[in-house]
Amino acid sequence: MANRIRNSRRIKTSQSPERSRPTSCFSHSRSNNFIQKIEAPEGTRFGVLFSYAKGIKTAKFSPETSFLIGQALAKVHQSTEHVELMRMSYNAQNLLKNPVVRTKNFYSKNTTEIQFLESLSDFLTLKMENTDLQKMRYGAVHLDVWFDNLHIDNEKEITFFDFDFCGNGYLCFDISYFLFQLFTTHLNEEEYEAKADHFIRGYETVTKINDEEKKFLPYACLAIMTYYISVQCNRFEYWTNIFLNEDHLKRMVGNLKRWIAYHKIEVTKYF
Repeated sequence: MANRIRNSRRIKTSQSPERSRPTSCFSHSRSNNFIQKIEAPEGTRFGVLFSYAKGIKTAKFSPETSFLIGQALAKVHQSTEHVELMRMSYNAQNLLKNPVVRTKNFYSKNTTEIQFLESLSDFLTLKMENTDLQKMRYGAVHLDVWFDNLHIDNEKEITFFDFDFCGNGYLCFDISYFLFQLFTTHLNEEEYEAKADHFIRGYETVTKINDEEKKFLPYACLAIMTYYISVQCNRFEYWTNIFLNEDHLKRMVGNLKRWIAYHKIEVTKYF
């Protein structure tokens, strides 16, 4: 929690009138403490207060708003590039190899979905090894940028929040993950493509996405989603995920396969 506060404050303190960073920031108490102790029936818990994020959550935004989301994310990345947090550094080991083992142990069955995730993990690990990572921008990443973690105010202002998974990684992780979530919430591919195009164009009005990053965009989100499937399994006991069953895994894997088919990615084994 302390690291999330430091990251949030780092972004905010880099602001200037002409380079506003659109993130919700932690607020301190009258005693100048950010982390508050809360005595709960199950014991002491800790919480923080965020600054107000104007607007609403909605998946139904226009291509023009998608353009603004791209601009807003690029401004955040301007502040977080080259920043190193005392948090997880996302790589093939903790995005792919370890998560697949955790997911397989949770379900205790070698289903076709588990076999697919194992094959996908091997494929993506090789893809990362063959990508020129030195050419990709690196720094602090949000890793969960989608409509549920941002507010849109009058289709004009964007505010990001929820830095639970912030860590160190390639900045294109955030771009790819947003595109994937946009894809899964838009069954109409023409609508998706219009918003995706506006998002990328908005981002590049602030800072360019280089060729190596663009080539990696179809793959990065697959690694992140492999990780998030394992997070749901790992936190089952205290997230009380009653939806977490084999049908849910099939839906998650189904979304991955739809993205893979759309991008004509060849993952041959078990696919």
